[in-house]
Amino acid sequence: MGRTTVKGGGLGVGAGAALCVGAVLGPGALSLASAAAAVAGPASLLAWSVLIAASLPIALAFAALGARHPDGGGVATFVRKAFGARTAAPVGWWFYWAVPLGVPAAALIGGEYVASALGLGRAAVPVIALVVLAGAYTANLAGLRLSGGLQLLLLGLLALLLCVAVAVAGAHVETEHFTPFLPHGWASVGGAASVLFFAFAGWEAVSHLSAEFTAPRRDLPRATLRAWIVVAVLYAGLAVVTIGVLGAAAGDTTTPLTLLLERGIGPAAHPVAAAAALLLTFGAVNAYLAGGARLGAALGRDGDMPRRLTVDRAGSDRAGGDQAAAAPRRSLTLLAAVSTAVTALAAAGAVDLATLMRATSACLAAVTLAGLLAATVLLPRRGPLRAGAAVGAALVAVVLCFCGPFLLLPAVLGAAAWGLSRLRRGYRVPSAAPTAQESPLPAASATTSGDV
Repeated sequence: MGRTTVKGGGLGVGAGAALCVGAVLGPGALSLASAAAAVAGPASLLAWSVLIAASLPIALAFAALGARHPDGGGVATFVRKAFGARTAAPVGWWFYWAVPLGVPAAALIGGEYVASALGLGRAAVPVIALVVLAGAYTANLAGLRLSGGLQLLLLGLLALLLCVAVAVAGAHVETEHFTPFLPHGWASVGGAASVLFFAFAGWEAVSHLSAEFTAPRRDLPRATLRAWIVVAVLYAGLAVVTIGVLGAAAGDTTTPLTLLLERGIGPAAHPVAAAAALLLTFGAVNAYLAGGARLGAALGRDGDMPRRLTVDRAGSDRAGGDQAAAAPRRSLTLLAAVSTAVTALAAAGAVDLATLMRATSACLAAVTLAGLLAATVLLPRRGPLRAGAAVGAALVAVVLCFCGPFLLLPAVLGAAAWGLSRLRRGYRVPSAAPTAQESPLPAASATTSGDV
């Protein structure tokens, strides 16, 4: 393999922040305030507060790692650099196979909102989900320039819709809905946090796109901080008004955003909620397919998955177009195919939405913990980022304890990844991932000149 000069991708702060918000916000704004309220009542606000505050050092730690080690492998690359090749494969598999679990969950949540708003019935939910999935797949095939620009446009519309929801519902908040504040005991706050982790598992996703930034060291931390501010304000606002407006009914609905909007704008709430659901869902599906596809290609490059997932140097994986913008088509198509199959299983009743969300949370929590542990090794000693990563790791470890039997999934995936990696490499175990300068992945980590 020859060397390729790193010129950076084409993502700037605005589009990068939009991808971050799309990865983190997603379906959490549609349903999880209600799900957490069902577990802990008004005390779920404590879980929201802790996770919002803790997500800042977690987000900044991943941004710092991505800025220092830009590569399509994301967390798997960080873990490889910190702890060696044997630990990287399981981490990569946790994230990669969480995508075709989380993507259908996000799409189905959006489908429920749209079907309910338009009166289409339950049968339309998986159809809508598949349309969202197809749209995100097409956007990623078109290249990151379209994907990032479209995400930026959707983010503006989304922020406006959610701000309207909080504003119109805020006038109907009733203080008595916050009492009793702790109806199910302190343990319920931990249970709510484990449910809500699905809403915050996304900061690691953009690390897989770190090499796509024009100037990763400068722009990735800025994009991450802006994204955190947007996510924190919107999540906090939605959490408070969901409890304050709906009261005990907050835990009994699957479409809380529609109910909030109804209090302020009446029947017009239904099409508005449907639009918000589509924006949120598409943002999450788009960002996760983008990051997951590049991770799969990087894992193929490093021998942790079949090498056919890797984008070749000549760009034969994508016909025409700028090489910097080329999507890892094989990896992307595999994720889309498995996501479609899982959506079909959910439509047939073989798996429910709650199971998909909790399974995704278990895998992504494991990824997040591994990435934060790597940050405590790779980031500068005695710095605030390293200390924040340590605190975040402790919190995520506690959240993992509440995942219960779903911890079996990352355990099985980790064992399979380790076994396949050993089988493919034989007796040869590389000690480190290829550097960005040596990477054979033009789309994920090293490019020639040109915009994405």
